[in-house]
Amino acid sequence: MHAKRKTALAVGAVLAPVLALSLPASSASAHGYISNPPSRQAQCAAGTVSCGAIKYEPQSVEGPKGLTSCSGGNSGFAELDDDSKGWAVTPVNRSQQFEWKLTARHSTSTWQYFVGGEKIAEFDDGGAQPDATVTHQVDFGNKTGRQKVLAVWNIADTANAFYACIDVNVG
Repeated sequence: MHAKRKTALAVGAVLAPVLALSLPASSASAHGYISNPPSRQAQCAAGTVSCGAIKYEPQSVEGPKGLTSCSGGNSGFAELDDDSKGWAVTPVNRSQQFEWKLTARHSTSTWQYFVGGEKIAEFDDGGAQPDATVTHQVDFGNKTGRQKVLAVWNIADTANAFYACIDVNVG
């Protein structure tokens, strides 16, 4: 083997692990969150509320389907579960649009919205790939006043879902 070729192979062998460590993992590269009204992770990303790592990856609140936490069970995003953190509360109507910003458009089974553990809305996409933004009109029924909405994006072809909590005042 030529000396230049050996050097190139040696440099490549050293750089490949360094490059692999510096690239984001595909599972955390991008997914989606509620941007309007601003979810807790959107507030972190905007600097409305001081937060840790979620500030840089609001789209990454992913966990197993069926959870009821704002963090999606991810200990790195546990601050999203803290109701006393000073989240901005958005005044909304009894029927309100919620807009998801998707940075990776996964095939979708359902979108669900919960208040106080009760499912108030569900939209079935039947496995379709959504657009980069998805908007749902959600009816709060008889719920009024300050509420925490848990929005869940259930992925069709994995056991995971994406989670977002939105603090609202239903008028």
